[in-house]
Amino acid sequence: MPTTVAVVGSTGSIGTQTLDVVRADPDRFRVVALGASTSVDLLAEQANEWKPEVVALADPGRARELEALVPAGTRVIAGPEALPAISTGADVVVNGVVGFAGLPVTLAALGAGRRLALANKESLIAGGPVVRRARETPGAEIIPIDSEHGALHQCLRGGRQEEVRRLLLTASGGPFRGRSAAELATVTVDDALAHPTWAMGPKITVDSSTLMNKGLEVIEAHELFGTPYDFIEVVVHPQSIVHSMVEFTDGSVLAQLSMPDMRLPIGYALAYPHRIGSPFGHIDWTTLSRLDFQPPDLVGFPCLGLAYAAGRAGGSAPACLNAANEVAVAAFLAGAVSWTAIAAIVEDVLAAHESVPLTDVDVVIDVDSRARRAAGQMVEKRNRAA
Repeated sequence: MPTTVAVVGSTGSIGTQTLDVVRADPDRFRVVALGASTSVDLLAEQANEWKPEVVALADPGRARELEALVPAGTRVIAGPEALPAISTGADVVVNGVVGFAGLPVTLAALGAGRRLALANKESLIAGGPVVRRARETPGAEIIPIDSEHGALHQCLRGGRQEEVRRLLLTASGGPFRGRSAAELATVTVDDALAHPTWAMGPKITVDSSTLMNKGLEVIEAHELFGTPYDFIEVVVHPQSIVHSMVEFTDGSVLAQLSMPDMRLPIGYALAYPHRIGSPFGHIDWTTLSRLDFQPPDLVGFPCLGLAYAAGRAGGSAPACLNAANEVAVAAFLAGAVSWTAIAAIVEDVLAAHESVPLTDVDVVIDVDSRARRAAGQMVEKRNRAA
């Protein structure tokens, strides 16, 4: 029997690449549910190719439009609860939703005891303690789709937890690696979206340029693998060939290498504990000439240090960090603030935040809302001063 798959966020970068993986191995996987926020035309196109049992649209105002476009036999559901609703029935649920909006999908999949192929790191970061409780549901498990955490997951299979000395997360350094403070002050949106090695959505691409993405990945690694922050390190690796490493107590280091291709960690998560047959990320060793490594620039890229600080603070601090960053990045993409303002806004919101325990999802939502309001006010303040 093929593994059934629900792809939530199917019209985004992760969703479309997930369907590439399934397309390459149609006898192994069967798409039973697709979901998106607003992209009706592409969602309908996908529904007609895959003929899932159900498609979900977060925007209820366009439900009838979608119903007229999907094939016979495919049910349409719409509204705020639609994406979580399709996250409970498949063998594997791919969460490719962007940002904090992915939290209900994460909780629904884990609460139903499903395997969650997680690309939405923000839900794990913002709702860490709440997600931890959901992971205790019998059958629930998270296999990360991030290239770095997928690499760590693979490397950790080479030893016992007590044998791990440290986790080494690699970072490409983004498009601004090596730039001075003066150069960083004048970068544009187009500059930030020109990632040197990965093709990703705009939000995560900007996060990569500020190193916030790597900071969020540090918190994610802590949540996924239970490793203390003092034993999670970041190293800049411009070629993006070594996706992360695990150092063991005897000095041995296991690394996962491949060409940059998100379909590899996606396929790993779909087929785990087995492997797919399509060699996404295959390396031609006759042309790979060098692998470089260097420490990150914490002065020019303060977002990484802010993420470490929020992670160590615990409680609601990571949720505050994530919300403030989402608002600041959206403002930058809209041309409302400069690239350097992203870190400044996040730092100011964190400094004013009083951390509270995340006892349930309502607390997470409240913290997220308050941090967004605070970040929005700082964006407006900067606009008035400009």
